[in-house]
Amino acid sequence: MELESILQFLENKAILITGATGFLGKMLVEKVLRVQPNVKKLYLLIRASDNDFAYQRMHTEIIGKELFRVLRERWDTDFESFVSEKMAAVSGDISFENLGLDANDEEKLWKEIDIIINSAATTRFDGRYDVALDINTLGVLHVLGFAKKCTKLRMLVHISTAYVCGERDGVIQEDTIFCTGKTIKSTSKLDIKEEQKLVAEKLQELRNQNASEDTITTIMKEFGIKRAKLFGWPNTYVFTKAMGELCVKVSKENLPLIIIRPTVVTSTYKEPFPGWMEGFRTIDSIVVGHGKGKVKCFLANPMSIADLAYMAIRFKLPLKILKLGNIASCQHFPDVHTDNNRKLKLMMRLIQLYKPYALFNGIFDDSNSENLRQKLREISGKEMETLNFDPKCIDW
Repeated sequence: MELESILQFLENKAILITGATGFLGKMLVEKVLRVQPNVKKLYLLIRASDNDFAYQRMHTEIIGKELFRVLRERWDTDFESFVSEKMAAVSGDISFENLGLDANDEEKLWKEIDIIINSAATTRFDGRYDVALDINTLGVLHVLGFAKKCTKLRMLVHISTAYVCGERDGVIQEDTIFCTGKTIKSTSKLDIKEEQKLVAEKLQELRNQNASEDTITTIMKEFGIKRAKLFGWPNTYVFTKAMGELCVKVSKENLPLIIIRPTVVTSTYKEPFPGWMEGFRTIDSIVVGHGKGKVKCFLANPMSIADLAYMAIRFKLPLKILKLGNIASCQHFPDVHTDNNRKLKLMMRLIQLYKPYALFNGIFDDSNSENLRQKLREISGKEMETLNFDPKCIDW
């Protein structure tokens, strides 16, 4: 089959994008509008009480961002009319069946949508298990259910993460990592309905105890990490994303589906301009912590050898000496010890969260991506330049 130009494929297409207020979603919206202004319409599913509030969020949290500076300059006084013609905010939430859409919006989208891009996710490594399960796992089922009702659907794109593979060594192939019920730990059998049941029971138990919202949040975070590690995943995020892929495998039927698995998303490389980033996701906490001088070093090694004796010598031992000196001097410098102890706890927490990635030994096979790059080069060198996604071009 002859490969169609990507830019031609996007022309005159109606695209539903979930997670558009997120970092990756914003970049996707900006890129599509910039490289293919003849796209028919981008429908952005945004959590809001109604479409008016969704529209406000679209303007405040997406279009109003610095990321859209190049588009604003290009369209100048016509920018607002261009946006009005090409973008529509729709109130909805993938954690609900039928995406929480109003009945009228639902009917309209079923008839109009050509492409669905599901980028909605909660990306906190240690987020609440109930929230992560609703969005990263069950949300995928809801998107699949909606996609099956779209009469014109040409493509469903699900954005996952490369780390659904867990902590593995060697070359990791791009095919689906596991089958129904099978987990990284071969002794454990995974049942998504059972996970739903356990979450519901845990929440009910906490509410029966009149637990505060802060207490519920803390316990549900710990519960997520516990369940993830039971089945062989390092944290709640990758565990629930892996279950999301399991939903795709079981329920996709004949849908034209693509799964994209990024590794770590940080900032823009060159487009629309270098270095744009927003909020605290994944590795950003380390970048910002270092920039503020709070994280002066971080556990990592090109050979992937964890030197925990180094953390003890470099930080814990001097801190203990400082504590003893503080006691001996009758609390002469309590603030110094408290401040440094807080910094150490922050760094140790970051190390525990990022250890599976900082010390990752796997090598991701990207044969499918390379094949696509090669086909794109054959179609048009200019299009390859416009849609360049080859990491070899980066001067690390």
